Amino acid sequence: MLKATQVDGVYSADPKRDPGATRYDRITHDEAIARDLKVMDTAAFALARESRLSIVVGSVHAPSSITAIITGEAPCTLVVP
Repeated sequence: MLKATQVDGVYSADPKRDPGATRYDRITHDEAIARDLKVMDTAAFALARESRLSIVVGSVHAPSSITAIITGEAPCTLVVP
């Protein structure tokens, strides 16, 4: 599943408010839930986990962003079961 959002992945905090926020390259559903990361609500992470569905999170703002995320040319985060 692809989650196109305002930022280029899942961060430790809101990167627009916290310049020290760290982008995760790869994280599990359980880690995202435990850290209360706000890129998606907890129920969505839990449903994806139960379905063993991986999620790629990336930004919609770059040119050809969806293609670049899918091909690995754009920064993104992979959220895995």
